[in-house]
Amino acid sequence: MRLALYVTCLVDLMRPAVGFAALRLLEGAGCEVVVPPGQTCCGQPAWSAGNRNLARDLAKKAIAELEPFDYVVIPSGSCADHIRNVYPQLLADDAAWAARAAAVAGRSYELSRFLDEILNLAELPVEFSGRVTYHDSCKGLRGLGVKREPRALLSRVRGLTLTEMQDCEECCGFGGAFAVRFGEVSTAIVDRKCEAIAASGADAVVGGDLGCLLNIEGRLRRRGDTRTQVLHLAEALAGTEPA
Repeated sequence: MRLALYVTCLVDLMRPAVGFAALRLLEGAGCEVVVPPGQTCCGQPAWSAGNRNLARDLAKKAIAELEPFDYVVIPSGSCADHIRNVYPQLLADDAAWAARAAAVAGRSYELSRFLDEILNLAELPVEFSGRVTYHDSCKGLRGLGVKREPRALLSRVRGLTLTEMQDCEECCGFGGAFAVRFGEVSTAIVDRKCEAIAASGADAVVGGDLGCLLNIEGRLRRRGDTRTQVLHLAEALAGTEPA
């Protein structure tokens, strides 16, 4: 099985350890994993900003790079939703690209769904002594229906206890440019999330979208919480690489 790991812009620029953790998980399950060297943005920010022409150009670029692979695996609900759900509609009226977009979309998976449903990953290489709580990202949950899969995977980590926070499906307040344009509203939303995390008593909060996690971690630290770990699901499942 030959996979393309679509690492995403935020992972590449802000926390490459997430990409390496995903790589270890996939290679550990016996997959041949390639990170296409020319990959750039999936186009989701352009699409959200209303720049349809740029979004189409970036979609075509990504499709051409991802077509040769059996599957495309994406450690982000937001980017996975864009490739799976937006690419086909974005290029539906383009005779040369519509079928290609649909084909790539059909082979593209958010990381937790691929690990759980396609690979049926049962053996995980780490232990975690403590409690974690899981944050459901908006795009992963509402765009892709990802809910059960990350929890099923976390339940297979030795020593880990999953404790659900109140309103785990509620937005963290990030929303990409939303957090910049509506800072006060965003802060009020993420404060609710931080309070829910604290009330859960968890040692770590885990999620599948780095944008959410960066927003949550930043606010936790500004509120004075230096204890709670903030981990991408890939990091929680694969552990951190030794220094």
